[in-house]
This record gives sequence, structure tokens and C-alpha cells, in this order.
Amino acid sequence: MSPIKSGNAEQYGDSRKLAARARLNSEYTIAEIGWFPWVAKQLPLNAGDNVLDVGCGPGWFWASAASELPDNLNLTLSDLSPGMVQEAVERCGPLPFASITGQQADATALPFEDGSFDAVIAMHMLYHLPDPSKGIAEMHRVLKPGGFLAVTTNGGGNMRELYALTTVFGSAPLDPAGASFGYEAAEQFMQARFGNMTMTQHPARLRVTEPEDVFLALTSYPPGDRADEAQLAAFRDAISEAFQAGNGVLEVGKESGLFISWKTA
Repeated sequence: MSPIKSGNAEQYGDSRKLAARARLNSEYTIAEIGWFPWVAKQLPLNAGDNVLDVGCGPGWFWASAASELPDNLNLTLSDLSPGMVQEAVERCGPLPFASITGQQADATALPFEDGSFDAVIAMHMLYHLPDPSKGIAEMHRVLKPGGFLAVTTNGGGNMRELYALTTVFGSAPLDPAGASFGYEAAEQFMQARFGNMTMTQHPARLRVTEPEDVFLALTSYPPGDRADEAQLAAFRDAISEAFQAGNGVLEVGKESGLFISWKTA
């Protein structure tokens, strides 16, 4: 099992470890429009739609993008972690949605009837599943005919300059999310289930100016969070050398995409 699929209960019991990684993107992304608002603008939602978020995490997307979304959405927030569901419901409760429902749920066995939702959203979560095709099949099942599934994930080359530093832990110099369920896998599985798929990549890059944020992000999940003192020292040295080579800045390329498939009527 790859590191991205292991230790999910520890990693996602709440949002603390996730926040260390999210900080890199929130603080250092260079883009005309941020990731969450960009995704919101691409979603073909209509006012009053019933929307299911599978793997909602702490609800950051909805809190950040509420102003970009249609009115009166009925939002169901689901996650395998009850702690994440609770945090997401608390965060989204005050927002201008028609209704907010929280539901602890396994993405491969969703506790909803067939054809319950106009849209299903699965943002950066399918790479956590041992078999992503089972999750996609469940999302297809709970969609109404004519509804859509929106999936986000990373490409294999995402943030390569950062992940090259993690070789001191014995890791491959690749984004573990992109390696586990990247662009090719998203296209393959969604096309196989739905018979259609469109993909758009967010135009963005990172310009990181604080070495400690790199250290905290890449030691917030395996194998970095289990590294010994010698490995951590070597990692700090590698980060320092990378920033020195960039005159105090680490320029990082990004590959994050949105895939949308429609359930045929």
C-alpha cells in the first residue's frame, strides 16, 4: 500500500495534519484565481441542486467558494472521518446554503439511495481508496440521470521540485497523490464508468519563501512523519540547499486538474 493510502485514520481524524500541507498552497500559490474559486467557477451547478461532497474534509472548499456558487444549494457533506464531518458542518452551517447535512460515509459504500443527487464532488480524495473504481461506481449510482461527477486530483509531475527533496526518506521523487491516482487514472476510470469526461488544469505555480513551511508540510504524512533524527537532519539540509540554489526562493510547478463526467439520461 502506498503512503497516501496508509494511516488515513491518523492523518484525517481532524484537519491539523492536512493544514500543514494546505498552507503551502494557500500561502505561496501564484495564480490569477485561487484553486477553490477556480473550481467553483468550473462546476455546472444550478440553483437548488442537491449536492454530495464525498471526502469533504473540513469543508474548506465550500467556505472559500460560497460566493461563487449558485443560490439555495442543498449540501450533503460526507467523509470517512466523523471528526472531519463535524468540522465541515460547523464551518458551513453559517454559509448561505439552503440546507447542510453531515453524514459519516465510506466512499465505496455510500449510504444514499440511487439517483439522490444532481451533483457529486470528490476533491483530492480518490487516491486514498484501495480501489478508486469502486468509489466512482458508487458516485455514479447516487447521481440522478443528467447529473455530473466532479473529481479533482494532481498530475504525476505536480510539485516535482518539492518531492525531489523527500528522497532522503526513501520516497520516490513524485507527488504520492499523482502517482496513486493521477490524471491518467482519473481519465481512465471516469471514462470507463460514464462514457464521457472533460478535463481542465488550474494554471498555477508555487513560489515558496519560507523553508520551514516545506519541512512541516512534507513531514506531516508518511514516511516523513515517521523519520528518525538523522533523516530529518538530512531533510533540513536538502531544503536549505534548494533554497540557497534559488537565492532564497523555491520555484515549484503545479499540476492540479478538474475532471467532469455526466451520467447519461
